[in-house]
Amino acid sequence: MHPGEKFYPEGVHWDDPIARGTLPDLLSKAAADYGERPALEFRDRPISYIGLEAMVEVAASAFLRAGYGKNASIALFLGNSPDHPTNFFGALKAGARVVHLSPLDGERALSHKLSDSGARILVTSDLAALLPMALKFLEKGLLDRLIVCEDDHWGAVGNPHTPIPDHPAIVTFKKFAEGAAKPAQWPKVAADDVALLQYTGGTTGLPKGAMLSHGNLTSAVSIYDVWGKNTRPRRAGPARVICVLPLFHIYALTVILLRCLERGDLISLHQRFDVEAVMRDIEVKRATDFPGVPTMWIAIASLPDLDRRDLSSLVSCGSGGAPLPVEVARIFERKTNMKLKSGWGMTETCSPGTGHPPEGPEKPGSIGLMLPGIEMDVVALEDSRKVLPPGEVGEIRIKGPNVTKGYWNRPQETAEAFVGDRFLTGDIGYMDQDGYFYLVDRKKDMIISGGFNVYPQMIEQAIYEHPAVQEVIVIGIPDDYRGEAAKAFVKLRAGAKPFTLEELKAFLAGKLGKHEIPAALEFVDELPRTSVGKLSRHELRNRQPAAKQPQLASGGGA
Repeated sequence: MHPGEKFYPEGVHWDDPIARGTLPDLLSKAAADYGERPALEFRDRPISYIGLEAMVEVAASAFLRAGYGKNASIALFLGNSPDHPTNFFGALKAGARVVHLSPLDGERALSHKLSDSGARILVTSDLAALLPMALKFLEKGLLDRLIVCEDDHWGAVGNPHTPIPDHPAIVTFKKFAEGAAKPAQWPKVAADDVALLQYTGGTTGLPKGAMLSHGNLTSAVSIYDVWGKNTRPRRAGPARVICVLPLFHIYALTVILLRCLERGDLISLHQRFDVEAVMRDIEVKRATDFPGVPTMWIAIASLPDLDRRDLSSLVSCGSGGAPLPVEVARIFERKTNMKLKSGWGMTETCSPGTGHPPEGPEKPGSIGLMLPGIEMDVVALEDSRKVLPPGEVGEIRIKGPNVTKGYWNRPQETAEAFVGDRFLTGDIGYMDQDGYFYLVDRKKDMIISGGFNVYPQMIEQAIYEHPAVQEVIVIGIPDDYRGEAAKAFVKLRAGAKPFTLEELKAFLAGKLGKHEIPAALEFVDELPRTSVGKLSRHELRNRQPAAKQPQLASGGGA
């Protein structure tokens, strides 16, 4: 028996078969099985399963007609609207790879991802939050084709838009797809083909693209299905799942989009997190499931009248993407009498890693048990082949059908990330005698702020553009709302005058994403260095006074 398996839900076993296939087949089977049942709801308008597949086939046909099929990389720079699943599945059905670009990132990181992935075509929206940045990529020569989806196509709601310029490389999605005929045969897609380049890492350099295959992603869906198979029969009908999490993030992609479509559920799409809009979805529309990140749960737990709100429709609520403070989970449970379940996973695992069983020992601070089909252990920090016994702290390793095959065009970093067929997560923790895992630190310098990965070096590079800065180190500091935030330690050039945090924020606006902007600033005479003269984040962290760290109930730096 695998560690922790005795606490699995009844009838669930670690070695239950995990299904593996392709994402176009997943959607086609869902359309055949669920037909006119609503798959998506956006701005109160439903889109059926067969309606979604028809939209996907139009997009796929258009990509093929334009020459973006097998071995092409197609970048998506989209928020939460039906345009995302349409173009995500459309690209995959055409045989291409998808490259997710986060609208939260700054120009520097996004430009790197475009160049590194080889994507010369980008699908975006005419929203003012997206199109201006996409136009910069075109100006920089990073794109051959820019396809612009018109947000008002889904019903006007007063979102700010940017006019679409008249440019030979720019075309609206409507025009791009007009008259595209379905091919006689769709390109052959295999489970081992790369479906998605999902960028992550970047603590020692620029972000790197985790190659997630069709098999990885479908296995991830199957792992969750096996884990939750005994809760499905208890439901009266299809679930209504709130999707506020961004679909470009691996957590939402796997846990909501892929899993819900495979099960025939309804995805209630929200373009942004608004606590009252979410509460309306629960109280009025009777949503059954809400996967969120800690910042969302903090906002909900802080509602003064939460104990009087009607959450009776909720069957499941979970937190992931970042550590959840134990106190938030306690407040939520006290006010609602519902447990906030959590788990841990990574971009490189397509999300699944650990989870908490519905019944089992209460272990505050734990990230849970390894899920079916996944093997995890803890190895010595100085020797990643030496497996440690329960209770000893080391680096967590993981193996499973959902784990990436490596990093795009990074053979050395891929080799360094694996010991045999086991992936080194970079997370430091331990497993207890019951098979429950705990995180105690991160080997990487990456900061997880509000559920999103923030890379210190990217921030440092932008700060270095300030004329008064000689040297800078950025580290993460505890933040009551986001879990962590960035703090910049700056050594000024000789004769340069200090500047305020607000002045620094103004300087960095547009260069970095809002979640990357430092929340704190400190000037120092000297920054610590390693023995070979490199600036040392590790030493700087060690010099900081011991801050009261928030107690964590879950991990999940996906």
